[in-house]
Amino acid sequence: MARILGIEIPNEKRIEASLTYMFGIGRPLASRILDHAGIDPDIRTGQLSEDQLVKIAQVIQAEQIMVEGDLRRERTANLKRLSAIR
Repeated sequence: MARILGIEIPNEKRIEASLTYMFGIGRPLASRILDHAGIDPDIRTGQLSEDQLVKIAQVIQAEQIMVEGDLRRERTANLKRLSAIR
């Protein structure tokens, strides 16, 4: 399995679909990330080179897209804040 930002994504699926396995990334955002990285969305994840995986990670970090742990922590903090103020 390929790893992007420490998150494993499936090799046998198209990269556009594989990116949606990351919490916080849906189809529209995955398409936008691939456009910015200059990668064909129809290529299989297992066929990507290490440079292409790094390019995807750089786009995610450059656009400050929150995924996985950071996004979960912020969502939990927002829920606690909202329940505290009722």
